[in-house]
Amino acid sequence: MSQWLLCLPLVFAGWWSSPSTAGPVDQVQGLSRASLLVQEDGRSLVAHNADRPMVPASTMKVLTALAALETWGRGHRFETDFYLDGGGWLWVKGLADPYLVSEELDRIVQGLKSKGVREVKGIGLDDSFFARDVEIAGRSSSDNPYDAPVTALAANFNTVSVVRSGSKISSAEPQTPLTPTARSLGEGGAAGKKRVNLGRRSVALAYFGELLAAKLRVAGVQVGEGQRNAPVPPGSKRIYRHRNTRTLAEVLAPTLEYSNNFVANALFLRLASPDGKGQVTMAAAQRAMTDFARRRFGWRDFTIEDGAGLSRGNRLSARQLVDVMEAFAPYRDLMPAQDGNQAVRAKTGTLRGVSCYAGYVRRGGTWEPFALMINEPVDYNLRLRVASALVR
Repeated sequence: MSQWLLCLPLVFAGWWSSPSTAGPVDQVQGLSRASLLVQEDGRSLVAHNADRPMVPASTMKVLTALAALETWGRGHRFETDFYLDGGGWLWVKGLADPYLVSEELDRIVQGLKSKGVREVKGIGLDDSFFARDVEIAGRSSSDNPYDAPVTALAANFNTVSVVRSGSKISSAEPQTPLTPTARSLGEGGAAGKKRVNLGRRSVALAYFGELLAAKLRVAGVQVGEGQRNAPVPPGSKRIYRHRNTRTLAEVLAPTLEYSNNFVANALFLRLASPDGKGQVTMAAAQRAMTDFARRRFGWRDFTIEDGAGLSRGNRLSARQLVDVMEAFAPYRDLMPAQDGNQAVRAKTGTLRGVSCYAGYVRRGGTWEPFALMINEPVDYNLRLRVASALVR
């Protein structure tokens, strides 16, 4: 890098701060574990430790989103297959559609009825597309929604939303019937409304089967009490293929805005088998994303352990994040706008002691990419102030 570029932060110091108060960019440059890169017209306007590998936290989701968009396209819709076996059981083959929410299950039920389904003896659940030992790097054992298990067949992001008032448990969502699993989870913890994750694969599958059965019954379909977790039996007949009503773009926009770890890591795993064939392992997903980054950007010094940024083993530099933002420019509309500042569209990344922000700032009528990575404790809003300063 030329001496001129290295001196840029000093040249523009007056732009960032008043004589009496250090500006937010100056504050970042004074941190020992921070990096910042701002581009303008393809040149580095501000470069501070831009090539240092750092923990990216949830800014990793933009790389995952880019890989998904360049693999499948904005209009792609994920699919789920339904079969009937010789004994009258309905089987669901999960292919990692990450957005099978309650409203989508209603559409599935109508699709099954349109194929003549009026009675099923039981429900079989096949999530063998993901290996049984898949475990997301960085996921903890809390019951928080952001720690939900990732399975190839999942309803409502493998979470339930319930309300407990005294001994009464009810669903917090009118579109979601209360199931035995949801009731059991609602009995724990403090009273009031809460959303918790389903914890384990077996619980997640049980909940999916319960919820589908409840919705089938509401629609007038007779459903037996049996439930099995196994691959679809040989000889079963596929009767319905459901294509999600949401396109990939419509999935990604809320995923980036609300930082949905479940969706990001479901896509991360799914990218290991773009055609939906074979079985996916975590190691295969890590290799696939690493190969994508090397092929797409020519990177060498980086580490990818998960697609949501949960793992502290992930490593990207600010320069690499700016590479991602430049490639993501055709999809900039999917990035969340900063509250109170429509001239910033960027993704946050937060872990304990990690505060990152990467995206675009509008300068002189042009959107310019930036990446800020801080791997030490700071004020949560410092990154927002930096982005606002970059606009000015």
